[in-house]
Amino acid sequence: MSLSIDHVTKQFGQHKAVNDLTIQVPKGEMFGMLGANGAGKTTTFRMMLGLLEPSEGKITWDQKKIDYSRTSLIGYLPEERGLYPKLTVKEQLLYLGRLKGMKKADILTAMTEWLEKFKVPEYATKKIEELSKGNQQKIQFIAAVLHRPELIILDEPFSGLDPLNVDILKKAVMDLKNEGATIVFSSHRMEHVEELCEHLCIMHKGHPVVHGKLKEIKQDYGKKNVLIRADYSLDFLKDQPGVTKYDSLANGARIQVEGLDIAKRIFSIISEKGFVERFEVEEPSLHDIFVEKVGTSYE
Repeated sequence: MSLSIDHVTKQFGQHKAVNDLTIQVPKGEMFGMLGANGAGKTTTFRMMLGLLEPSEGKITWDQKKIDYSRTSLIGYLPEERGLYPKLTVKEQLLYLGRLKGMKKADILTAMTEWLEKFKVPEYATKKIEELSKGNQQKIQFIAAVLHRPELIILDEPFSGLDPLNVDILKKAVMDLKNEGATIVFSSHRMEHVEELCEHLCIMHKGHPVVHGKLKEIKQDYGKKNVLIRADYSLDFLKDQPGVTKYDSLANGARIQVEGLDIAKRIFSIISEKGFVERFEVEEPSLHDIFVEKVGTSYE
């Protein structure tokens, strides 16, 4: 069982919001979708949900087309919040759970479990408008997963949350994955994608520019970051062949080099000049890869 996006294009008039996108998301995987605003992520999510029809290509879950008859298999946390401010949390979740075909008793049991997991059992009788933005986000998340969906789509799930609530929500997402759910999520925070995802896709202007296993994407990128600590100035490294980036640090520098062979040569040069306290070769960050492929920072 897997999510299959097969040569999907979505056109609005002359504008191609998504252009020939092909992705396979294996069952039980956490898959990251990255892209600046307008890259086509939300349009792709809406097609996954069956809310939009692809202009070309097809999207299937377990080899069957996704439409309204199968929406109970999917949970969706939209980037724009969509809760009813005047309803209590209990009223809200009862209504949304019934829409997904759940029985009242099952909804109340699941709601109690989730509110206790998020350490807010007293919120059941509070109105949405009485909650902070972060706690509204928790309720929106519960609404998306209350019915134990097989496929969960999270659009910017961590936006607006403080670090403590990010950790709570991250743990909840990991628990769902470990229980067998397949999760596709987008985030502006690259470190969350690096931490949580094995596979990812970077979209740019509707087209996938990077797609695959995170580990292999980093290996194929070639460039490495090197952190150096030394008791003398390293400014001369700026002019060394193969050094593509230089950032000065207190007692050292962080440089980007074109490959391991350049890193070895740099180590040899600085070792002859004096004492090297630290020389650490790091994998390129997802941010580095994004900037190179898309040509802009992802903020």
